[in-house]
Amino acid sequence: MDMTNLATTTIRPFVPGGKDFALSKRFYLALGFELTFEAGGVAGFACDSGSFLLQDHYDEGWGNNFMMQLIVRDLDAWWAHIQALDLPGSFGVPEPRPPAPMPWGLTLAYVIGPCGELWHVVQG
Repeated sequence: MDMTNLATTTIRPFVPGGKDFALSKRFYLALGFELTFEAGGVAGFACDSGSFLLQDHYDEGWGNNFMMQLIVRDLDAWWAHIQALDLPGSFGVPEPRPPAPMPWGLTLAYVIGPCGELWHVVQG
């Protein structure tokens, strides 16, 4: 099969944000994501190399089992940024977990969003 006409440009996951959509949007803006659009219960967020759609929908099972990986150039700088935000005090989320080496070879930090979504922040 000729795949020439099936080229893709990106993949954008839907991230749960509807437990408190306004709080979730502020959380991602504080982390440093850029709000690119908002319409019909969806907010587009972007960073240097990717994007996602924050959805004004919440399901506890989905939120508590949703994971994303953010690959950064300088994990130490990101960790300092994350700590400076006081995410638990500002957004009512669990305390982020500091960078630690994992058995599979990566060093990563954990950040949990307002809907329970887990972010793996890893240097790449």
